[in-house]
Amino acid sequence: MTDLIEHGQLFIGGKLVDPFGADTIEVVSPHTEQVIGRVPHATPADVDRAVAAARKAFDEGPWARSSLEERIEVVTRIKDAIAVRHEEIARVISAQNGSPYSWSVLAQALGAMMVWDAAIAVARGYGGRPPGDSGVFEESRQGVLGPILVRREPVGVVAAVVPWNVPQFVAAAKLAPALLAGCTVVLKPSPETPLDAYLLAEIATEAGLPEGVLSILPADREVSEYLVGHRGVDKVSFTGSVAAGKRVMEVASRNLTRVTLELGGKSAAVILPDADLDAAVAGIVPNAWMNNGQACVAQTRILAPRSHYDELAERFAAAARALVVGDPLDAATQVGPLVARRQQQRSLDYIAIGQDEGAKVLTGGGRPAGLERGWYVEPTLFGDVSNSMRIAREEIFGPVICLLPYEDEAEAVRIANDSDYGLSGSVWTADVEHGIDIARQVRTGTYSVNTFSLDMLGPFGGYKNSGLGREFGPEGFGEYLEHKMIHLPAGHGEAG
Repeated sequence: MTDLIEHGQLFIGGKLVDPFGADTIEVVSPHTEQVIGRVPHATPADVDRAVAAARKAFDEGPWARSSLEERIEVVTRIKDAIAVRHEEIARVISAQNGSPYSWSVLAQALGAMMVWDAAIAVARGYGGRPPGDSGVFEESRQGVLGPILVRREPVGVVAAVVPWNVPQFVAAAKLAPALLAGCTVVLKPSPETPLDAYLLAEIATEAGLPEGVLSILPADREVSEYLVGHRGVDKVSFTGSVAAGKRVMEVASRNLTRVTLELGGKSAAVILPDADLDAAVAGIVPNAWMNNGQACVAQTRILAPRSHYDELAERFAAAARALVVGDPLDAATQVGPLVARRQQQRSLDYIAIGQDEGAKVLTGGGRPAGLERGWYVEPTLFGDVSNSMRIAREEIFGPVICLLPYEDEAEAVRIANDSDYGLSGSVWTADVEHGIDIARQVRTGTYSVNTFSLDMLGPFGGYKNSGLGREFGPEGFGEYLEHKMIHLPAGHGEAG
């Protein structure tokens, strides 16, 4: 991308309108450190306008009253348009946040399309729709005192706050189930990555999303806080850091607003002594350094048996050194720059902390040679790491990985569980059934055996500080529904 992308209006209630304020957000390339985009900075007054539009659309408009099939038709058009424009979307996201273009195509764009597609499948299969497909999920039950109806109605106006690392993927995880449930949404993209949100606005408009159903407001944390604390919002879905998630929960609690929080991780990949080491290294490396280390599910703690520790240290160090670092828009790049100077400095600070704690840099440890411009950090692997060290306990959100030894399987499970987080993880073994047994012992929301993946038809979320609630699958769809019980008189519905 070389041309400056500028937007002078905000997308509110399905229309481009002039913002109330004059402030703008400048989007800076993490590769060139030059401004590549400029958009309006939403104000609290813009939030009021967006929430009012969403409230009116939910209370009076057709969307919440439409049939599920009608909603599916619109959402399918959104999904199909993302598939058609996936290369454009990937380029814009890579230019904003430094994701390698090859990864952006698969995860940022096509991955988002898959989220929309999976949500459609979940909605179709969600139980309890009454005859005529009113768009509300309703089922009859026999209660203790008589027959009852259980309805699952849309929760209302949703505030969806998404991060900069996978903006379209996370937006899809929130928007798709919310829209299919019949909700209206105010989407708040990160100030680092607002440009792709305008592509989504175009797509939603062309898909025929009714007026008021979607607004998109790029803004900073102060305006985000105003949004999540707004009395017109019925539910907040947030993805971001633990500290920000705690603040979201605190602010939302003032109105008892429902919250879903998808937060950080410090996931452990456990390599058992019987594992195929070639397969383990090949499987873990791309999922440790994925998205330049800027992924909450990244396998950032690699647990190696003491009997194979030295060999694995050599293998992982060699694999890290072989990663191609460079321009995120170059198809050959595997690790790009971090999203902002602050993130670059954060990783460099943690590298210094790890060395001070006594860990050994096996490879990396600084800025890549020949890349003096841009917010780059070498793919870095620490050895001789104890799980008590800060580099093993705190989420770095950069290309810094820890290799930890363990003596036996029981210790490996203890180390994996000895974390404030519980989002993801994996185990690598010759015995899949034994791997499943390990998975059952690790307290984390998602887990993989001899692979790493997120399946959008299953629940995704975390234990402990990794969050509250779930996204994806029926569990994630249910987060956007309220449950209502209607008591009926005894004998109602019985054959006369």
